[in-house]
Amino acid sequence: VQLQASAGGLVQAGGSLRLSCAASVRIFGTSVMAWFRRAPGKGREIVAAISWNGGKRDYADSVKGRFTIFRDNIENTVALRMNSLKPEDTAVYYCAATPENYYFDSVRPIDYRFWGQGTEVTVSS
Repeated sequence: VQLQASAGGLVQAGGSLRLSCAASVRIFGTSVMAWFRRAPGKGREIVAAISWNGGKRDYADSVKGRFTIFRDNIENTVALRMNSLKPEDTAVYYCAATPENYYFDSVRPIDYRFWGQGTEVTVSS
């Protein structure tokens, strides 16, 4: 197992939740890391991405200002802090990583080769 995500959970609208993902050293060093999600009945979408040193981050419009992605290259973890959660944030969330040495600005969704097992987040109204 190369990516292991923490458990999600059930939270009320307006609440907060933090997801984390532990990566094996081999794939973490200079990989671009991201969180995706798949809502019921919808396709998978990228939520947030972070460059290898944390210097660049990008977010889906739907989560900007509410979610924060960060990483710890010593602990080999990537996390997603989710605030002001909405019912439409309900989804299975996946952490993902590219192989090493990918250029953040040119990464595409298909470039993510390593995936966590998915963790369910439910936001009640």
